[in-house]
Amino acid sequence: MKRLLAVSAITLLSFTFAHADEPQAPSADYVDVAAHIAKTMRANHYNPAELETPGYKQVEAAVAALAKTAGSDEAFIAGFREIWKDGPFSHVELNPARGTADDVAAYLDNLRIGGGAVLTWRGDVAILTVNTMMGLDTIEEIDAAYATIADRGADSLIIDLRENGGGAFAVRPLVGHVLEHPFDAGGFVSQRWNAENHHAPTASDLKTVEPWEGWSIRAFWADVQEQPLTRLRFTPVEPGFEGPVYVLTSERTASAAELAADAFKISGRAKIIGETTAGQMLSQKIFDVPGGFQLSLPIADYYSAENGRIEGVGVAPDIETDDAMDVALGQ
Repeated sequence: MKRLLAVSAITLLSFTFAHADEPQAPSADYVDVAAHIAKTMRANHYNPAELETPGYKQVEAAVAALAKTAGSDEAFIAGFREIWKDGPFSHVELNPARGTADDVAAYLDNLRIGGGAVLTWRGDVAILTVNTMMGLDTIEEIDAAYATIADRGADSLIIDLRENGGGAFAVRPLVGHVLEHPFDAGGFVSQRWNAENHHAPTASDLKTVEPWEGWSIRAFWADVQEQPLTRLRFTPVEPGFEGPVYVLTSERTASAAELAADAFKISGRAKIIGETTAGQMLSQKIFDVPGGFQLSLPIADYYSAENGRIEGVGVAPDIETDDAMDVALGQ
C-alpha cells in the first residue's frame, strides 16, 4: 500500500469485455495467442515449479484446445475465463487490450472509484464498509472516516470487508489508523526467491530487506520482480482509534482485503468475525500478448509473518459465523 504498497494482490481492475449482439469474426491467430500466454506465464510466474504440476498442465492443454475452436475474441476470452475459474492458482485473467499494459498501470496509479469506503453509525458504533482496496479516493474516504470517528468519539469500530475483492493502496491507512506500534505483516516472494530458496520467508529473512515504501503500481510490479523478497510493514497513522475493532469477513473477502484481515489479526488490534476468506492472495501484473489481448498473471506470492501462506488457505476468523454484523454489534 505507505499509503500501501501497490498490492495487485487479486484483481487490480476488471476490464469488462463488451459483447456485441452478433459474434465477430476472429481477429487473431488464437493458437499463436495461446502459445504466447504459456510463454509469458513461464517467464514471469512467481514459481515456475507450479507450472509443472498436473493441475497447471491440464489448464494449459485446455487453453491450447480452446485456441483451435474459438471463433471470435469473445469466445476465446469467455472460454479462457471458464477454464481458469477453478484453476490451480488465482490472479489469472485475460482481457481485451485497453492501450498497452503500461497504459493500464498508469491508469491504475491514478484510479478513482467513488464510494469505495462508506461510514455509517449504529448509535456510538462506527461501521466502516470498505468495498475495494483500489482507488486514490478510497484512501481519502478511509482517512476522512477515521477523522469523523475521532471527532465523534466512537465507542467501537466495525470494519466490513465481506464484499471486498481486493485491490491495492487502501490497505495501509485502513490498518494504520488503529495501530499504536509498527509491525511487519509479511512479505512477497518473487520468481527470484523461489529460484534461490527452498523455504518460506522467515522473520529473520524479512529483516534483511527494507520495507517497500512506494505508491505506484508500476513501481511495485517492477520492484517485486527484481527483488527476491519484498517486505510489508504497517505503521501508525493519525488520527488513531484506540477502541475495540471488529473486522467482518466472508468467503468473498479476497486478495488485498485478506492481507488487511491478516494484518489486523497479527496486530492484536481487531477481532475477526465471519467466514474464512477466499484464499486468493497473490500479486498480479498485466502483460501484453499478441492479438489485442492482455494477460494478468501472479508475479509474487505472499506470506504472512505469523500465519504463513494465504493463497489457497485464507484467513480464518476468530469467531466463525454467517451473521457477522449482528455478532459484532453484540460484542
